[in-house]
Amino acid sequence: MWSSSRSTARPDPVSSVYKVSSVARLYKHNFISDLSTNSKGGVLVHFWMVFEVPRLESAVVCEECVGVILRDSVHTSLKNRSSVGYLLDLPVDIDSILINAVQRSDYTSTAAGSQCVDKLYASLPGVSVPLNIFSSWGDVRCHVKLTAVPGFLIRLTIASFQMDPSDCVHDALTAYDALLPMRGRVLHRLCTPVSSSISLVSTSNVMLLSFTMTGGSKSFRGHFEAITEELCLSRIIPQSHVSGSINSPFHPSLMPPHSSCTWIFQTPDAALGVALQLKNYVLRPKDMKGCEHGWWRVNEVIFCGSYVGHESVFRIAQHTAEVEFRSTTRRAAQPFQLSYSSYNISQPCPESHFLCSTGLCVEKSRRCDGLDDCQDESDEVFCLMPTKNCGGGSSSPLHPLFVCNGEPDCANGLDETNCTQEAICSAVSFRCDSDSCIRKKNARCDDVTDCQDGSDERDCACGLPTPPVAHRIVGGSDSDEGEWPWQVSLHFSGHLICGASVLSSDWLISAAHCFSKDRLSDPRRWRAHLGALMQGSAKHVAEIQRIVPHEYYDASTLDYDMALLQLKRAWPASLGPLVQPVCLPATSQAVTAQHRCWVTGWGHRSEDDKSLPSVLQKAQVSVMSQTECKAIYGLVSPRMLCAGVSTGERDACRGDSGGPLSCQAPSGGRWFLIGIVSWGAGCGRPELPGVYTRVSKFTSWIYGHIS
Repeated sequence: MWSSSRSTARPDPVSSVYKVSSVARLYKHNFISDLSTNSKGGVLVHFWMVFEVPRLESAVVCEECVGVILRDSVHTSLKNRSSVGYLLDLPVDIDSILINAVQRSDYTSTAAGSQCVDKLYASLPGVSVPLNIFSSWGDVRCHVKLTAVPGFLIRLTIASFQMDPSDCVHDALTAYDALLPMRGRVLHRLCTPVSSSISLVSTSNVMLLSFTMTGGSKSFRGHFEAITEELCLSRIIPQSHVSGSINSPFHPSLMPPHSSCTWIFQTPDAALGVALQLKNYVLRPKDMKGCEHGWWRVNEVIFCGSYVGHESVFRIAQHTAEVEFRSTTRRAAQPFQLSYSSYNISQPCPESHFLCSTGLCVEKSRRCDGLDDCQDESDEVFCLMPTKNCGGGSSSPLHPLFVCNGEPDCANGLDETNCTQEAICSAVSFRCDSDSCIRKKNARCDDVTDCQDGSDERDCACGLPTPPVAHRIVGGSDSDEGEWPWQVSLHFSGHLICGASVLSSDWLISAAHCFSKDRLSDPRRWRAHLGALMQGSAKHVAEIQRIVPHEYYDASTLDYDMALLQLKRAWPASLGPLVQPVCLPATSQAVTAQHRCWVTGWGHRSEDDKSLPSVLQKAQVSVMSQTECKAIYGLVSPRMLCAGVSTGERDACRGDSGGPLSCQAPSGGRWFLIGIVSWGAGCGRPELPGVYTRVSKFTSWIYGHIS
């Protein structure tokens, strides 16, 4: 099925084009779906063209070739004034022709009619038109067409959406930037409940909403209105010590595709530059790849924007600056708000502060203190090993690196005393549920109650395999049954693709890159094999309900390489102990030399291996310091860690992605998920360790989804 929008109201000329074209034997018919007006005073005709394409010949018909056939016919007929190129003596606008492939189900739903109100119209700008849909009477599948007066845009506000979380397979709302459900014009999709209001903006005066809601007490509440297009152009003069803010177009609404802004800055003094403080966003010089989350031009230099989980500061060391932003996403994007101020070009940070690679300024005294104050570890890498100072003098206290990490660093035991004492909450202290913090880093599930509220020992039915762990993964050996009960084998269409780990009775954790391609993002084609020692011997095979990749996952750098998988049904409790969760580390978790760490999986046993092992492989590796890791690979984020052996003889490889790097705590003996297999340079190469997603950086994010 194909849909198109063009300036002709008769389907017969279109049929005459395709019936004599190279795709004539696949073409069936076409019909008009809707009419609308555009901002140029023209009429847009939206229609379906139906092709029946055998599966083996699907590559014969593509959006581009169908579009070329129609455009060529229009171009030719404009010369001889035939019916294809002219309608009522008015020429067809070739640039208005848009061909886009859609699914048969979309075509069927539209053709069969709608259970909801079919069309709503915003006749007056700024006047809210209510839109409420309920599924209490049963399953709902419908389309609602929104139109506004020509020359205006549509802003849809979603006040609430009560639904079952899914992957847009069952309960879902899809908003299209068109009047037809065209795959290439998806504006936004909602697959999880909405409790706080969000809004999105179209790029024209039309929008289509496609609802799918299964039976139950489910509902959608919202409204839409016609709004004027914003001209995002301003001239700004940042004053010293005075800051202001600039927003993305239509802020706080989601940013529509093709958005652009230009800001011209001029400071009052040539010695002052412009500092842009960005929340959850960074700007990096553009490389050979495109810009996935925003294109920025700063005084003729091009940068790419990307979303991150921390603030950054971008400094322009010039008296005047022209900053141009262009949206590069085909869908609605997250809005942004930037703060701006002037700064001293010759001294970006105060004299007592250190300039981070993220542009942040932190006190020099906080450098090499074990805390990632810069948010990219630029204040913590390439530091000399601190002096232990085991004497306990108040003038030079023990370095935080050694304090209460579970390993006796001082002969007098000073470093492991008073560990349940309250401390300032930070990344190196354990936070109890009461929001008080203690000095003990590895307090979680060590069989000792450390928090006054006992929260450090809650939810600890995890990380205890049945047999004691002894020793292909590269350089690995066969595992024993029940040795790694959290290990999962993920199969896509019957083939092993990645690994995962059990977090709870209905949640798994894996790597986002396993699902980054469109065809791999469909949960219906995945199966999770739990409790297996040999491939094909799983104790339980589970269907996947939805896949939740981290929202900041960057496919180019593999940063935030984490995804959660929700099972359709919880695995039976009777499968224990051969199936059980691994323990999640606290954000303060410290891996010491006393931790025994193993990587497991059914991936290739060497870089050149052509076959996969049938038995689960295991290999013991050592977690490296972040300084060593960055020295080897350079672009390693704080959300990554390196593990391996110097000879390279033990490593993860293809097929192990998403699987666990499990470390056994010396106290309590439980196993914690320290890393997720992510990437590396080949497999098992000397001095090139594997790179893993650092799980402790995501503990709060994980609990926010699975709790």
